Amino acid sequence: MWPLVAALLLGSCCCGSAQLLFSEVRSVEYTPCNETVVIPCIVRNVETQSTEEMYVRWKLNKTYIFIYDGSKNNSTVEPSFASAKISVSGLLKGDASLKMSKHNAVVGNYTCEVTELSREGKTVIELKYRMDVNCCQGSDCSDEKEKGGCKLASWFSPNEKILIVIFPILAILLFWGKFGILTLKYKSTRTNKRIILLLIAGTVLTVIVIIGAILLIPGENPVKSASGLGLIVISIGILIPLQYNVFMTAFGMTSFTVPILITQVLGYVLALVGLCLCIMACEPVHGPLLISGLGIIALPELLGLVYMKFVASNQRTIQPPRKAVEEPLNAFKESKGMMNDE
Repeated sequence: MWPLVAALLLGSCCCGSAQLLFSEVRSVEYTPCNETVVIPCIVRNVETQSTEEMYVRWKLNKTYIFIYDGSKNNSTVEPSFASAKISVSGLLKGDASLKMSKHNAVVGNYTCEVTELSREGKTVIELKYRMDVNCCQGSDCSDEKEKGGCKLASWFSPNEKILIVIFPILAILLFWGKFGILTLKYKSTRTNKRIILLLIAGTVLTVIVIIGAILLIPGENPVKSASGLGLIVISIGILIPLQYNVFMTAFGMTSFTVPILITQVLGYVLALVGLCLCIMACEPVHGPLLISGLGIIALPELLGLVYMKFVASNQRTIQPPRKAVEEPLNAFKESKGMMNDE
Protein backbone atom coordinates (compact mmCIF):
# COMPACT_ATOMS: atom_id res chain seq x y z
CA MET A 1 0.00 0.00 0.00
CA TRP A 2 2.62 2.55 1.03
CA PRO A 3 4.86 1.89 -2.00
CA LEU A 4 1.85 2.59 -4.26
CA VAL A 5 1.07 5.91 -2.53
CA ALA A 6 4.72 6.92 -2.73
CA ALA A 7 4.81 6.08 -6.44
CA LEU A 8 1.71 8.23 -7.08
CA LEU A 9 3.16 11.18 -5.17
CA LEU A 10 6.43 10.87 -7.02
CA GLY A 11 4.59 10.75 -10.33
CA SER A 12 2.58 13.86 -9.52
CA CYS A 13 5.75 15.73 -8.59
CA CYS A 14 7.42 14.75 -11.83
CA CYS A 15 4.42 15.61 -13.98
CA GLY A 16 3.68 18.88 -12.19
CA SER A 17 0.26 20.20 -11.10
CA ALA A 18 -2.77 18.70 -12.87
CA GLN A 19 -4.37 22.15 -12.85
CA LEU A 20 -3.05 25.27 -14.55
CA LEU A 21 -2.63 28.18 -12.14
CA PHE A 22 -3.36 31.78 -13.16
CA SER A 23 -2.27 35.16 -11.86
CA GLU A 24 -5.33 36.61 -10.20
CA VAL A 25 -6.69 39.67 -12.01
CA ARG A 26 -10.33 40.42 -11.31
CA SER A 27 -10.85 43.40 -13.59
CA VAL A 28 -9.17 45.85 -15.95
CA GLU A 29 -10.40 49.11 -17.40
CA TYR A 30 -9.71 51.20 -20.47
CA THR A 31 -10.36 54.82 -21.38
CA PRO A 32 -10.60 56.88 -24.58
CA CYS A 33 -6.82 57.29 -24.20
CA ASN A 34 -6.26 53.61 -25.01
CA GLU A 35 -5.88 52.65 -28.66
CA THR A 36 -5.38 48.98 -27.75
CA VAL A 37 -7.16 47.05 -25.00
CA VAL A 38 -5.28 44.24 -23.25
CA ILE A 39 -7.13 41.69 -21.11
CA PRO A 40 -4.47 39.83 -19.10
CA CYS A 41 -4.34 36.05 -18.81
CA ILE A 42 -1.11 34.81 -17.24
CA VAL A 43 -0.50 31.10 -16.54
CA ARG A 44 2.09 30.62 -13.81
CA ASN A 45 2.98 26.94 -14.29
CA VAL A 46 3.36 26.33 -18.02
CA GLU A 47 5.75 23.43 -18.64
CA THR A 48 5.47 22.62 -22.33
CA GLN A 49 8.24 23.62 -24.70
CA SER A 50 6.05 23.72 -27.81
CA THR A 51 2.99 25.77 -28.71
CA GLU A 52 1.65 22.71 -30.54
CA GLU A 53 0.60 21.39 -27.15
CA MET A 54 -1.31 24.61 -26.27
CA TYR A 55 -4.98 25.37 -26.81
CA VAL A 56 -6.47 28.77 -25.88
CA ARG A 57 -10.07 29.94 -25.93
CA TRP A 58 -11.48 33.36 -25.02
CA LYS A 59 -15.17 33.97 -24.54
CA LEU A 60 -17.28 37.00 -23.66
CA ASN A 61 -20.04 35.95 -21.30
CA LYS A 62 -21.12 32.72 -23.07
CA THR A 63 -19.89 33.42 -26.61
CA TYR A 64 -16.47 32.30 -27.81
CA ILE A 65 -14.75 35.21 -29.57
CA PHE A 66 -11.23 33.85 -30.08
CA ILE A 67 -9.77 30.33 -30.35
CA TYR A 68 -6.17 29.32 -30.89
CA ASP A 69 -5.38 25.70 -31.78
CA GLY A 70 -1.66 25.08 -31.32
CA SER A 71 -1.70 21.68 -33.03
CA LYS A 72 -2.83 23.40 -36.25
CA ASN A 73 -1.20 26.77 -35.49
CA ASN A 74 -4.52 28.32 -36.41
CA SER A 75 -6.62 31.11 -34.90
CA THR A 76 -10.40 31.52 -35.19
CA VAL A 77 -11.84 34.97 -34.51
CA GLU A 78 -15.44 36.11 -34.14
CA PRO A 79 -16.13 38.72 -36.90
CA SER A 80 -17.30 41.35 -34.41
CA PHE A 81 -13.90 41.03 -32.67
CA ALA A 82 -11.79 41.07 -35.84
CA SER A 83 -8.80 42.77 -34.17
CA ALA A 84 -8.57 40.22 -31.33
CA LYS A 85 -5.27 38.33 -31.12
CA ILE A 86 -2.78 36.76 -28.73
CA SER A 87 1.02 36.55 -28.77
CA VAL A 88 1.74 32.97 -29.83
CA SER A 89 5.40 33.28 -28.82
CA GLY A 90 4.29 34.46 -25.38
CA LEU A 91 2.30 31.28 -24.72
CA LEU A 92 5.43 29.35 -23.72
CA LYS A 93 5.99 32.02 -21.05
CA GLY A 94 2.41 31.65 -19.86
CA ASP A 95 1.11 34.84 -21.49
CA ALA A 96 -2.24 34.21 -23.17
CA SER A 97 -3.47 37.83 -22.87
CA LEU A 98 -6.04 38.97 -25.41
CA LYS A 99 -5.32 42.16 -27.33
CA MET A 100 -7.82 44.07 -29.44
CA SER A 101 -8.62 47.52 -30.75
CA LYS A 102 -10.69 49.72 -28.46
CA HIS A 103 -13.29 49.87 -31.25
CA ASN A 104 -13.92 46.12 -30.86
CA ALA A 105 -13.79 46.10 -27.07
CA VAL A 106 -17.05 45.38 -25.28
CA VAL A 107 -17.59 45.82 -21.56
CA GLY A 108 -18.29 42.52 -19.82
CA ASN A 109 -16.84 39.35 -18.26
CA TYR A 110 -14.16 37.63 -20.34
CA THR A 111 -13.14 34.02 -19.68
CA CYS A 112 -9.66 32.78 -20.61
CA GLU A 113 -9.43 28.99 -21.00
CA VAL A 114 -5.99 27.43 -21.51
CA THR A 115 -5.21 23.76 -22.16
CA GLU A 116 -1.73 22.25 -22.04
CA LEU A 117 -1.83 18.56 -23.01
CA SER A 118 -3.86 16.98 -20.19
CA ARG A 119 -3.81 20.05 -17.95
CA GLU A 120 -6.29 22.89 -18.19
CA GLY A 121 -7.60 25.89 -16.32
CA LYS A 122 -9.54 29.11 -16.70
CA THR A 123 -9.86 32.56 -15.23
CA VAL A 124 -12.48 35.32 -15.51
CA ILE A 125 -11.60 39.01 -15.97
CA GLU A 126 -14.09 41.86 -16.07
CA LEU A 127 -13.45 44.60 -18.63
CA LYS A 128 -14.64 48.07 -17.56
CA TYR A 129 -14.80 51.35 -19.42
CA ARG A 130 -13.82 54.60 -17.69
CA MET A 131 -14.78 57.77 -19.48
CA ASP A 132 -12.65 60.93 -19.29
CA VAL A 133 -15.27 63.06 -21.03
CA ASN A 134 -18.95 63.54 -20.31
CA CYS A 135 -20.62 60.64 -22.08
CA CYS A 136 -24.14 61.89 -21.72
CA GLN A 137 -24.31 65.67 -21.57
CA GLY A 138 -27.85 66.62 -20.65
CA SER A 139 -29.24 63.16 -21.49
CA ASP A 140 -30.39 60.11 -19.60
CA CYS A 141 -27.43 57.95 -18.60
CA SER A 142 -29.38 54.87 -17.59
CA ASP A 143 -28.52 52.85 -20.69
CA GLU A 144 -24.86 53.88 -20.63
CA LYS A 145 -24.52 53.09 -16.91
CA GLU A 146 -25.72 49.54 -17.54
CA LYS A 147 -22.87 49.20 -20.05
CA GLY A 148 -20.40 50.73 -17.62
CA GLY A 149 -19.85 53.75 -19.82
CA CYS A 150 -20.86 56.62 -17.56
CA LYS A 151 -18.19 56.32 -14.91
CA LEU A 152 -16.53 59.74 -15.05
CA ALA A 153 -12.93 60.29 -14.02
CA SER A 154 -11.74 63.40 -12.28
CA TRP A 155 -9.49 65.49 -14.51
CA PHE A 156 -7.34 66.60 -11.55
CA SER A 157 -7.04 65.21 -8.07
CA PRO A 158 -8.91 67.15 -5.32
CA ASN A 159 -5.63 68.42 -3.84
CA GLU A 160 -4.45 69.68 -7.22
CA LYS A 161 -7.73 71.50 -7.79
CA ILE A 162 -7.47 73.17 -4.39
CA LEU A 163 -3.96 74.45 -5.15
CA ILE A 164 -4.97 75.60 -8.65
CA VAL A 165 -7.70 77.74 -7.10
CA ILE A 166 -5.91 78.87 -3.93
CA PHE A 167 -2.79 80.36 -5.57
CA PRO A 168 -4.67 82.72 -7.96
CA ILE A 169 -7.10 83.79 -5.23
CA LEU A 170 -4.19 84.45 -2.85
CA ALA A 171 -2.42 86.50 -5.55
CA ILE A 172 -5.59 88.56 -6.11
CA LEU A 173 -6.00 89.21 -2.38
CA LEU A 174 -2.40 90.42 -2.22
CA PHE A 175 -3.09 92.74 -5.16
CA TRP A 176 -6.04 94.25 -3.31
CA GLY A 177 -3.77 94.77 -0.32
CA LYS A 178 -1.37 96.80 -2.49
CA PHE A 179 -4.33 98.63 -3.97
CA GLY A 180 -5.43 99.63 -0.46
CA ILE A 181 -1.98 101.00 0.38
CA LEU A 182 -1.90 102.91 -2.90
CA THR A 183 -5.33 104.44 -2.27
CA LEU A 184 -4.52 105.54 1.26
CA LYS A 185 -1.01 106.89 0.66
CA TYR A 186 -1.14 108.44 -2.79
CA LYS A 187 -3.43 111.33 -3.66
CA SER A 188 -3.37 113.35 -6.86
CA THR A 189 -5.58 113.99 -9.90
CA ARG A 190 -3.35 111.87 -12.14
CA THR A 191 -3.29 109.04 -9.62
CA ASN A 192 -7.06 108.98 -9.18
CA LYS A 193 -7.49 108.06 -12.85
CA ARG A 194 -5.04 105.18 -12.53
CA ILE A 195 -6.70 104.01 -9.35
CA ILE A 196 -10.04 103.85 -11.13
CA LEU A 197 -8.51 101.79 -13.94
CA LEU A 198 -6.80 99.49 -11.44
CA LEU A 199 -10.09 99.08 -9.59
CA ILE A 200 -11.97 98.10 -12.75
CA ALA A 201 -9.26 95.71 -13.97
CA GLY A 202 -8.89 94.10 -10.53
CA THR A 203 -12.64 93.61 -10.22
CA VAL A 204 -12.88 91.99 -13.66
CA LEU A 205 -9.97 89.67 -12.83
CA THR A 206 -11.56 88.67 -9.53
CA VAL A 207 -14.88 87.82 -11.21
CA ILE A 208 -13.18 85.75 -13.94
CA VAL A 209 -11.14 83.72 -11.44
CA ILE A 210 -14.23 83.04 -9.32
CA ILE A 211 -16.14 81.84 -12.38
CA GLY A 212 -13.19 79.64 -13.35
CA ALA A 213 -13.08 78.14 -9.85
CA ILE A 214 -16.81 77.38 -9.97
CA LEU A 215 -16.33 75.53 -13.26
CA LEU A 216 -13.17 73.69 -12.19
CA ILE A 217 -13.87 72.48 -8.66
CA PRO A 218 -16.95 70.21 -9.10
CA GLY A 219 -15.15 68.08 -11.72
CA GLU A 220 -18.34 66.35 -12.91
CA ASN A 221 -17.85 67.61 -16.44
CA PRO A 222 -14.25 67.61 -17.72
CA VAL A 223 -15.19 70.06 -20.48
CA LYS A 224 -16.29 72.59 -17.87
CA SER A 225 -13.21 71.81 -15.78
CA ALA A 226 -10.96 72.52 -18.75
CA SER A 227 -12.82 75.79 -19.42
CA GLY A 228 -12.48 76.84 -15.79
CA LEU A 229 -8.78 76.00 -15.79
CA GLY A 230 -8.25 78.05 -18.94
CA LEU A 231 -10.08 81.06 -17.47
CA ILE A 232 -7.99 80.95 -14.30
CA VAL A 233 -4.57 80.49 -15.89
CA ILE A 234 -5.00 82.88 -18.83
CA SER A 235 -6.68 85.67 -16.87
CA ILE A 236 -4.19 85.56 -13.98
CA GLY A 237 -1.64 87.14 -16.33
CA ILE A 238 -3.50 90.43 -15.85
CA LEU A 239 -1.73 90.67 -12.50
CA ILE A 240 1.54 91.47 -14.29
CA PRO A 241 0.43 94.80 -15.87
CA LEU A 242 -1.55 95.58 -12.71
CA GLN A 243 1.54 95.19 -10.55
CA TYR A 244 3.58 97.26 -13.00
CA ASN A 245 1.05 100.10 -12.87
CA VAL A 246 0.89 99.97 -9.08
CA PHE A 247 4.66 100.35 -8.87
CA MET A 248 4.75 103.12 -11.48
CA THR A 249 1.95 105.00 -9.76
CA ALA A 250 3.57 104.72 -6.35
CA PHE A 251 7.30 105.17 -6.78
CA GLY A 252 8.30 104.08 -10.28
CA MET A 253 10.61 101.20 -11.17
CA THR A 254 13.41 100.47 -8.71
CA SER A 255 16.16 97.90 -8.43
CA PHE A 256 13.78 95.77 -6.34
CA THR A 257 10.59 96.02 -8.38
CA VAL A 258 12.23 94.95 -11.66
CA PRO A 259 13.19 91.44 -10.38
CA ILE A 260 9.70 91.10 -8.91
CA LEU A 261 8.09 91.69 -12.29
CA ILE A 262 10.56 89.40 -14.08
CA THR A 263 9.82 86.60 -11.62
CA GLN A 264 6.10 87.05 -12.14
CA VAL A 265 6.48 86.90 -15.92
CA LEU A 266 8.48 83.68 -15.65
CA GLY A 267 5.83 82.17 -13.38
CA TYR A 268 3.11 83.06 -15.89
CA VAL A 269 5.07 81.48 -18.75
CA LEU A 270 5.51 78.33 -16.66
CA ALA A 271 1.77 78.21 -15.91
CA LEU A 272 0.91 78.62 -19.61
CA VAL A 273 3.29 75.80 -20.58
CA GLY A 274 1.72 73.57 -17.93
CA LEU A 275 -1.76 74.46 -19.19
CA CYS A 276 -0.85 73.59 -22.79
CA LEU A 277 0.69 70.26 -21.77
CA CYS A 278 -2.35 69.35 -19.66
CA ILE A 279 -4.80 70.15 -22.45
CA MET A 280 -2.83 68.36 -25.18
CA ALA A 281 -2.35 65.21 -23.08
CA CYS A 282 -5.22 62.76 -22.86
CA GLU A 283 -4.74 62.70 -19.10
CA PRO A 284 -3.17 65.74 -17.38
CA VAL A 285 0.12 64.48 -15.96
CA HIS A 286 1.72 67.94 -15.91
CA GLY A 287 -0.47 69.37 -13.15
CA PRO A 288 2.52 70.02 -10.81
CA LEU A 289 4.17 72.17 -13.50
CA LEU A 290 1.06 74.29 -13.85
CA ILE A 291 0.63 74.59 -10.08
CA SER A 292 4.27 75.63 -9.69
CA GLY A 293 3.73 78.45 -12.19
CA LEU A 294 0.66 79.69 -10.31
CA GLY A 295 2.58 79.59 -7.03
CA ILE A 296 5.43 81.62 -8.55
CA ILE A 297 2.89 84.22 -9.76
CA ALA A 298 1.55 84.61 -6.22
CA LEU A 299 5.04 85.01 -4.67
CA PRO A 300 5.88 88.36 -6.42
CA GLU A 301 2.51 89.70 -5.29
CA LEU A 302 3.53 88.99 -1.71
CA LEU A 303 6.95 90.55 -2.21
CA GLY A 304 5.37 93.60 -3.85
CA LEU A 305 2.98 94.05 -0.94
CA VAL A 306 5.78 93.80 1.62
CA TYR A 307 7.90 96.26 -0.35
CA MET A 308 5.06 98.76 -0.69
CA LYS A 309 4.27 98.45 2.99
CA PHE A 310 7.92 99.04 3.85
CA VAL A 311 8.14 102.14 1.62
CA ALA A 312 4.81 103.50 2.82
CA SER A 313 5.82 103.13 6.45
CA ASN A 314 8.83 105.38 5.82
CA GLN A 315 6.88 108.30 4.39
CA ARG A 316 3.51 109.82 5.01
CA THR A 317 2.46 109.99 1.41
CA ILE A 318 4.04 108.25 -1.53
CA GLN A 319 5.30 111.06 -3.68
CA PRO A 320 4.23 111.30 -7.33
CA PRO A 321 6.90 111.13 -10.03
CA ARG A 322 9.15 114.19 -10.02
CA LYS A 323 8.23 115.28 -13.53
CA ALA A 324 4.55 115.38 -12.62
CA VAL A 325 5.40 117.87 -9.81
CA GLU A 326 7.90 120.05 -11.66
CA GLU A 327 5.74 120.82 -14.71
CA PRO A 328 2.90 122.57 -12.76
CA LEU A 329 5.48 124.34 -10.61
CA ASN A 330 7.35 125.74 -13.64
CA ALA A 331 4.11 126.86 -15.19
CA PHE A 332 3.18 128.67 -11.99
CA LYS A 333 6.55 130.47 -11.91
CA GLU A 334 6.23 131.58 -15.53
CA SER A 335 2.73 133.01 -14.99
CA LYS A 336 3.93 134.87 -11.89
CA GLY A 337 6.85 136.38 -13.84
CA MET A 338 4.50 137.62 -16.58
CA MET A 339 2.29 139.34 -13.98
CA ASN A 340 5.33 141.14 -12.50
CA ASP A 341 6.38 142.42 -15.95
CA GLU A 342 2.94 143.94 -16.48
